[in-house]
Amino acid sequence: MRVLIIQNCELEDAGLYQTFMRERGIDHDVVHAYRPDVTFAPVAAYDAFFVGGTPVSACAVDDHEFLRLELEYLRQILDAGKPFFGICCGGQLLARLLGAGVRKNPVMEIGCYDVELTKAGTNDPLLRGFPLRFPVFQWHGDTFDVPPDASLLVQGKACHNQLIRKGTAVALHFHLEVTAANAARWAEVYANELESVSKNKNTVVQECRRHEERMGKLCGLLLDNYLALIR
Repeated sequence: MRVLIIQNCELEDAGLYQTFMRERGIDHDVVHAYRPDVTFAPVAAYDAFFVGGTPVSACAVDDHEFLRLELEYLRQILDAGKPFFGICCGGQLLARLLGAGVRKNPVMEIGCYDVELTKAGTNDPLLRGFPLRFPVFQWHGDTFDVPPDASLLVQGKACHNQLIRKGTAVALHFHLEVTAANAARWAEVYANELESVSKNKNTVVQECRRHEERMGKLCGLLLDNYLALIR
């Protein structure tokens, strides 16, 4: 299996997903889509695609040339029936391509929050071995609707639609791949957003550190379940 990771900003890499791919011997490449000289390999060159986040809103694709170009590439991925795993903004782009609305969430989510499996989620092989409720790291202000014929597998309180699946296309808002070290860097670069949730850098980092081990294990489990699903 050969995987392409599409990184949409310098700060937000694939984190533990990429670490676990290395450990599991999964052949993978990274393309930095935000760079002006980027070129995308033919879709046929890869078996699956992981699409990461960016502070740019998925509602503002038309204002950013790199996202306009990327969206066309992502459409080719779906047209080819290739597995697509979208994280945060990557998930919102997927939802948009699947015909769902993407909009501002009533509130931002920054830090760790509990989410829970829906009834569909408890029976879905993607989430085999997951507890009914579990902590995740969040940093987003937008949300997506559930596309036609897709299933909502994980839900939250402040942002209801947390993980959706349609075949091998998966979109999620939360970050299981983020460590406390990642959270610290995000809290420095995106410090101006912390006031919106009445938190500071220390609060966000401590929240992440408290749940880091458990989130890491769930990240590995989610990756393994997804790879088993698409093989």
